Amino acid sequence: MVPEKSGKTDRKEGTFTMAFPQSFLDELIARNDIVDVVSNYVQLTKKGSNLFGLCPFHSEKTGSFSVSPDKQIYYCFGCKRGGGVINFIMEEENLSFPDAVRYLAKRAGMDVPEEDGDREAGRRRQRLLDLNREAARFYYRMLQQPEGRAVQAYLDRRQIRKATAVNFGLGASLDEWDALILAMTKQGYTKSELLEAGLAVQNRNGGIYDKFRNRLMFPVIDVRGDVVAFGGRVLDKSEPKYMNSQETPVYSKRRVLYGLNLAKKSKRPNIILCEGNIDVVTLHQAGFDNAVASMGTALTVEQTRLLSRFTKELVLCYDNDNAGRIATERALEILNNSEFSVKVLQLPRRRTEDGELVKQDADDFIKFQGKDAFEALLTGSENGIEFRMAQIAGKYDLSGDEARVAYCEEVSELLSALANPVEREIYATRAAETAKITPEAMKLEVQRALRRRNSREKRQELRRDLNPAAQLQPKERELRYDNIRSARAEEGVLRLLTQDASLFPDAPPLTEEQFSSPLLGRAFRLLWQAKAAGRVPSLPALGEQFSQEEMNHLTGICQQPESLKNGRQALADYIRIVQAEAAKRSGGAVDPLLAATEKYKDKKGTGGKQHGNE
Repeated sequence: MVPEKSGKTDRKEGTFTMAFPQSFLDELIARNDIVDVVSNYVQLTKKGSNLFGLCPFHSEKTGSFSVSPDKQIYYCFGCKRGGGVINFIMEEENLSFPDAVRYLAKRAGMDVPEEDGDREAGRRRQRLLDLNREAARFYYRMLQQPEGRAVQAYLDRRQIRKATAVNFGLGASLDEWDALILAMTKQGYTKSELLEAGLAVQNRNGGIYDKFRNRLMFPVIDVRGDVVAFGGRVLDKSEPKYMNSQETPVYSKRRVLYGLNLAKKSKRPNIILCEGNIDVVTLHQAGFDNAVASMGTALTVEQTRLLSRFTKELVLCYDNDNAGRIATERALEILNNSEFSVKVLQLPRRRTEDGELVKQDADDFIKFQGKDAFEALLTGSENGIEFRMAQIAGKYDLSGDEARVAYCEEVSELLSALANPVEREIYATRAAETAKITPEAMKLEVQRALRRRNSREKRQELRRDLNPAAQLQPKERELRYDNIRSARAEEGVLRLLTQDASLFPDAPPLTEEQFSSPLLGRAFRLLWQAKAAGRVPSLPALGEQFSQEEMNHLTGICQQPESLKNGRQALADYIRIVQAEAAKRSGGAVDPLLAATEKYKDKKGTGGKQHGNE
């Protein structure tokens, strides 16, 4: 009997946990066409039978993200992510499978049938969000009370106006061990919920106390308007200066940017990336309402995906110190050859009354030089290549010949990575001016570097071509193939069956055990169960049964071209190979004629091109 409800196997325990009814998931997927959903996040252009766009999961300039309306799947040929509409929402909105289902159900106007376990998980998540909201309200109220006057005095010193504090929901944590705990437990929240939300800390004796004490509090609000975390800043010179929430079921610091909930509404064409929360607050107050900050981390790929929803222009405005320069370099590496136009705003050092030059952050600059000066810097900020060229030049004393040669070699490697030949020529000319050599000599050096780069890439490509078996292997160790030949045919079976359900024979031609790859065997079994139950045998409907890594791999298989012109013959050939290889592994007798035939086919190429693949 085929189970009506979807579920997934716990690999450690071997148990099968039930979740949503499969019939409900089938209807959910049918009502949420993947093209319609993805189009809200990615601009898609039709190319052949598929649609393509810039991948929302990694930075790129050339669209390698494909959406198949027929198969109802997406796949990026660049970062190798893929799946159905539920997987897409999980990735894009940072949601668990049940929460992604609820998200899509709400979009489609469907009621969600939930079992007690899933209902409880959803309730717990909402409880944490509610707790964070109430904690933010408590901190905000404390700022208005006499107990919060130390924090208010700090805001006054930093020239943060009350309207700005209200806009960001700033608050005060009291100089007490359990002020928040007492307030929240009175509202019915438990100590375990406070610990899970990262608002309380447990000591060695089992007692708990407030995590944030005597600090200016910054509630972290995501783009959906939920309070997911907090940042707290000390009021004096003590350390740590900033304390941020730990990762929780509702908060991942790699996927959130402080202030983006406000910056996304800005009419400015770009978004400014700063280091600290106070920088964001000060810039917004000065009229730069497009400023955001990462939460104690360098810029992440996940954050760039989030930013790409709201802008294609970024300005990096990190502190002008060694840590800030490293953060800028890391950000530029992530953003290199992406769809973003990137500029770097370098804040000049400030001379004190004693004549000392000190570094400035955005907050300092606004206070001492004013918003007009910052606007001028913003307008004249250099792009990422100019910044990196300046950093390279700063490493060398260009008055010496050896240093000039070393500078030219290093900067030519940088410029050789530019895809646009016009850009290469422009920046080569500027580099020549810096090195005090002729533009022709610098351009020649860049051309040499470009040839070296192309040669390296060709050698790498050749190595891949000479080792197709290695190319076929999944990157994830747990998904590796033990039998390449069998796995290749197993992939063909799955491609054909997901592409054309009419190819399913009357009875299963293979068992799960005959597959050399456990993943491919499991996918075959589940597809067959769906067919036997009268459902559409598709990957999207089985999303809950696989991890995201497994779904990435399976989707990549199904997005490879496979001709249906001789579909039945191709399927029969693939099945015969799987059966023959399974017999070899089991030590069973193999028909000599069949073995000879398969050996001949190995020389000619298996499946693939003989069945119409390109």
